[in-house]
Amino acid sequence: MEKVKTGIDNINEYIGIFKDKRIGLITNNTGYNSEFKSTIDILRKSTNLTTLYSPEHGIRGDIQAGKEVESYIDLKTGIKVYSLYGKNKRPSKEILKNVDVLTFDIQDVGARFYTYLYTMSYAMESCEEFNKEFVVFDRPNPINGNDVEGNILNKNYSSFVGRYPIPQRYGLTIGETAKLFNEEFLIGCKLKVIPMKNWRREMYYEATGLSFIMPSPNMPTVDTAVVYPGTCIFEGTNISEGRGTTRPFEIIGTPWLDGFKIANIMNELKLDGVKFRPIFFTPTFSKYAGKLCEGVQIHVTDRKTYKPVKTALFLYKIIKQESKNKFQFITFEGKKLVYGIDLLAGDSILRKNEIDVNKIYKQWQEEVVKFKKLKKRYHLY
Repeated sequence: MEKVKTGIDNINEYIGIFKDKRIGLITNNTGYNSEFKSTIDILRKSTNLTTLYSPEHGIRGDIQAGKEVESYIDLKTGIKVYSLYGKNKRPSKEILKNVDVLTFDIQDVGARFYTYLYTMSYAMESCEEFNKEFVVFDRPNPINGNDVEGNILNKNYSSFVGRYPIPQRYGLTIGETAKLFNEEFLIGCKLKVIPMKNWRREMYYEATGLSFIMPSPNMPTVDTAVVYPGTCIFEGTNISEGRGTTRPFEIIGTPWLDGFKIANIMNELKLDGVKFRPIFFTPTFSKYAGKLCEGVQIHVTDRKTYKPVKTALFLYKIIKQESKNKFQFITFEGKKLVYGIDLLAGDSILRKNEIDVNKIYKQWQEEVVKFKKLKKRYHLY
């Protein structure tokens, strides 16, 4: 089986796009080709790269989740790096003044919550407004390009962790997602996607032959990405989602839970493709840093049948019940009180109701059927 070639691997076949143009690049530590040459260095050598732009976590992946990124000079290249995470998420006319073509090369993880998607969408809007071209170097969806799961985001809960009405797991590559955003949400920029070679929709990342580079500090493995579309909802609660451990999003718990009881309850549900094991852990940072926690570890035994969103809904319900009055939702103060779980779930249903998981999930899967038909229009592979 031939190794997958990502968009940046194929740049020479599309080099005419960049001829006599000033190039900007949005990237991070995942911006490498299959031979471990950085996209920054490739564009510096083959084009007139004038400007760099940083998403969440910084251009070199050195900044933790949620920390604002400031503009700075990249020490390796001497090129100005403008932040697109913090006060200014949308590129202004001023910071695009030395750019004719804005390019994007970042590995995403196939989940609606990932902010890189919306950094891309804001950049596309600016390119439309200021008459710039936008080029996406395509990359694999690490959790395959077929499976879709979860609810369609309610527009009333649009945010930087869910800007558009797409499901938690949407089954598109980053380039295909750009095409969908551009057409369905009426961005209308001059978009070009440089496609991959040898990628097939059923592939998980391990099948590509490429080395997995951590897209963000708390996304260390493909296993993390597989569970993430479900367990990310715990970020909106006072339950630890495993940040500060070596298995974030696979480990869920608190100082007060009985992990043995929760593991037994979850295993008795006999959910497809997954087993639960009681676990003790002490996060090094984030929730309960330095405190002994008890909970469960999610062990995916069959990716083909495992449903991350369905699994997380049941786990959420059981943990909330077992936590009783210790369970809390995390809120953000601004112009109005915002509940984090509403933004992550794309709706208030998980916060406001004692949920009937089977009923909610059936409703959500009906929404998935419609999205599956829609997304096929944008398939490149």
